[in-house]
Amino acid sequence: MNRICLTLPTNRACSATIAAIHREAAHAATRFGADVQLLILDSCDARTRAEHAGLVAALPRTDGVAVHHLGEEPQRAFLRRVVERSGLPEPDRLLRLLLPAGVSYGSCTDRAFLLAAALGCDSVHRRDSDSAYQLRSGEPVFPVHHELPWLGRPAADATAAGLRTDLDPADAHRPVSLAGASFIGELSVDIGEIRRRDEGVYHEVVGLWAPAGCSPEDRRRLVEESFTGAGTAPFTEDRSTLTLVDPMRVDMCNIAFHREVYERVPLPPATDTIGSDYFLIHLVHDARLPGILHNRHIENFHTPERRTDSGFTAYQTRYVKFLLSMLHLHHVYDRMAAEGDRLLDAGHHVRTGRIAELLRESTGLDRAENEWRLDRLDTAYRKLGGRHEEFAERLTGQRARLLDEAPRDMADFALLTEGWPALVDAARHTAPGPGER
Repeated sequence: MNRICLTLPTNRACSATIAAIHREAAHAATRFGADVQLLILDSCDARTRAEHAGLVAALPRTDGVAVHHLGEEPQRAFLRRVVERSGLPEPDRLLRLLLPAGVSYGSCTDRAFLLAAALGCDSVHRRDSDSAYQLRSGEPVFPVHHELPWLGRPAADATAAGLRTDLDPADAHRPVSLAGASFIGELSVDIGEIRRRDEGVYHEVVGLWAPAGCSPEDRRRLVEESFTGAGTAPFTEDRSTLTLVDPMRVDMCNIAFHREVYERVPLPPATDTIGSDYFLIHLVHDARLPGILHNRHIENFHTPERRTDSGFTAYQTRYVKFLLSMLHLHHVYDRMAAEGDRLLDAGHHVRTGRIAELLRESTGLDRAENEWRLDRLDTAYRKLGGRHEEFAERLTGQRARLLDEAPRDMADFALLTEGWPALVDAARHTAPGPGER
């Protein structure tokens, strides 16, 4: 029986999402015969976490579904045992990277990867707490429908079964390593207010995540495609393609990876940085590992907290850190694309050491490009006035720290990547701890 980890990391109240993802777990178990380990990684405050625990306790028991609801303390206890068992140097630093004090989109998913290894899972399927399933004829449209059949199997098996493909036949012997779709609804990055107020400023702000040498035409296309997902058209019928999945066509709220990917390379542990959890999508594409691109898009929405002054400041800071991270990530992505399937060994496994080398290499880049980004961002936000101008003023005082943090975040990522195989091996021999229902 295929054992999978369906995971929901959250730091906000999301009882409706927990109930909905449990229904998806039940669908995977009853429709596909999967052994589903439903993993809720709960970083909420004590009161919200208790509400979630009450909901989890009341969920209907379903054959083939085990629910694990872990707050940060049980997660920390598990991680401490894993780090100690791995025997790696700098254990305290590793523990901080895996469970930092700040918000880290990459770290929360890395914890899911390690717990999936501990639970003996073959794949991880991630959802987000600020998203919901589409409905068709009153029934939820579950992405797991496309994720389960082919992950880990040779792409040629899917082709032989009639799945539409645009895959190069030379790649057909490789395993299907990813399955994903995107989202419909609100922008994935909460900068819609900028677009409504000033299209020119929006173009400037979004275009800053392109490489500095990008042509005006390429930058324009990037702005048009960025953060919009699959638009707004609702689901009507299934479409799926076996392909090298374009990272711009999928979202981390709607993704599944086979263990041969996430057990080789983690996600960046940077804090307060949106987009820090997308690295593996690029790696799968650049290494020419096949994937399934489908159209069971999830509905994205923005929580009210982002509209508050504190929420606005926190989110804009995460966007700035995303922009600064791209200096290093573009460098790594370019190198990975150039190496292609040389990133794989003879058994089609990602060469962890090579990825770590590329990450280390990127930490020495000249930061002039990031200084340019901050200059342009400052000008753009001041044009908008109001709280955007206030944020620009605040950013001035944080400039030196942010410029220093970008290469340091990549150095942390390199360190975690170097130790990742040992951490995964240790996790396989470590009990997840309490929290199962």
